[in-house]
Parts: sequence; C-alpha cells; structure tokens
Amino acid sequence: MSDRLRLTAPLPSLDAWVEAFARAEIPVLTETAESLEQMRATEDDVDANGLGEMIAADPLMTLKVLALASELRRGRSIGLQADPETPTAALVLMGISPFFRAFGPQPTMEDVLADHEQAILGLSRVMQRAERASRYALGFAAHRADPDAAVIHSAALLHDFAEMLLWVHAPDLALQIAALQDADHALRSAAAQRQVLGIELADLEQALMRRWHLPELLTHITDDKHARDPQVRCVHLAVRLARHTARGWDDAAVPDDLHDIAELLNLSESHTLKLLHEFD
Repeated sequence: MSDRLRLTAPLPSLDAWVEAFARAEIPVLTETAESLEQMRATEDDVDANGLGEMIAADPLMTLKVLALASELRRGRSIGLQADPETPTAALVLMGISPFFRAFGPQPTMEDVLADHEQAILGLSRVMQRAERASRYALGFAAHRADPDAAVIHSAALLHDFAEMLLWVHAPDLALQIAALQDADHALRSAAAQRQVLGIELADLEQALMRRWHLPELLTHITDDKHARDPQVRCVHLAVRLARHTARGWDDAAVPDDLHDIAELLNLSESHTLKLLHEFD
C-alpha cells in the first residue's frame, strides 16, 4: 500500500482492479491524522482502547490497521492467536509502540483530493453513510445480544470501503456512476458500476479482503450474498437504511427497510422506528 494512484479509465479485469487498489496508498480523515500525531507525542500514555476507539471512527484507517494486523498474525504462530477483528484487538496484537513505528504521519483524503472538490464531497457522503450504518448495526446487534457486536460494527463501517477507495483512486469514474444514478433513480448501484467500471464494487471489496487476509468472520459478515445469516442481515439492513435515509427519512424505500428491521429485531414497526431515531 504505497503508490499514489489516479485512474481515469476502467481497468480490464477484476484482478487488475485488485492489484491496483492493493498497492495504492490509502489516505485517512484529517482528524485521524491529527489525532495520531497528538497521541504519538505522548505515546507512553496511550492505551489500546482509546487509540482503538479513535481509529474505529475512520473506515479507511480501520482497514489499514486490520490489514497490517492480519499480515503480522500470519507471520507468527497462527494457532496461538485469534484473528484481530476490531482496531482495539489489532492494537493489542501489535503493541502501541510497534503501531506508531508502522504508521508514520498519515496521508489525508483532503490532501490526496485537493484538486478534486467534487470527489471530496462524494467521499465524505460515503464516509458519513458508513458511520451511520455502523451505529445502526451496533444497535441491532446489541438489541439481539449478539456476542460479536463489535465485529458487526466493524463490518458495517467497512461495508462500502471499495466505494471509498474508488472516490480516492478514480474520482472521475466514481462521478460517472453517481451521474448515471442521479439520472435514473431506478438504476441499481451494481448495474451502474458494471456499466462504468466493468466490475461490481462488492466483488472488488471481497477480493481485496481476501488479498489482505482480513478476518474470516469480518469478510463473511460484509458479504451480502449470505443474506440469510442474521449477522450479515444486521449489517445489510443497517447499510441499506443509512443509504436510503442519507437525505432524510422520506425516501420511498424506508417503509420496506422498517418492515425488515422490525422482523430482524422481533419488534413492532412503531417500536422499531422509535429505536432507529434513538440510534441516530
């Protein structure tokens, strides 16, 4: 993950997309980069929980930390350690000082996209959506008393990371997809992506997660193809609701979301709606 990448045309295959994105530098939120430098200055006072919580608010920093932790774990005695499925677990595996050695001052999204204001706006929308989805998913998991609630939170946060990376590495192509969907509200995201990129971002995401050896549970929960699994459903419905309510609660798809979430949580729709507004 080191090269600065700016694509203006689609690549010929899914493998080519994976190769390009796997090698490219991943920027983080400006506040993440600034917080890391403040913490670096007082490293001895930093604990894994505080640092982990800060990282968990930033999807792309979460991705970078989990990818490195998985790489480190593979280099050690595999039988002795569980997969680090959250930033805090990754920091416990790594240690605070080695973390700061591995992650120097971070590139920021605002710097990388300084020449592309529309891309910063597009990326910010996806990031905000991910943050809301992760809050909903955590709320659903807590209501269901799921022991993997923290992993479900991570999975919802990372669910659309390929879309974030597209805004970073190929902003003009991301804008083309957005324009197609603005022109035709019935056009599904996957169809627009195939039209512009020749691939679906969900497939790119799963391939990158495998490439970076991210934890199996996290990879599984992020995959919408396992829709019957209650944990996958938690994430899928949280992401769906965050997408449909991004511009307000009057989207035509919200009643269907409400019905499905009420079913998942085993509640009435009115009680579910009250709960959702609390999560918000």
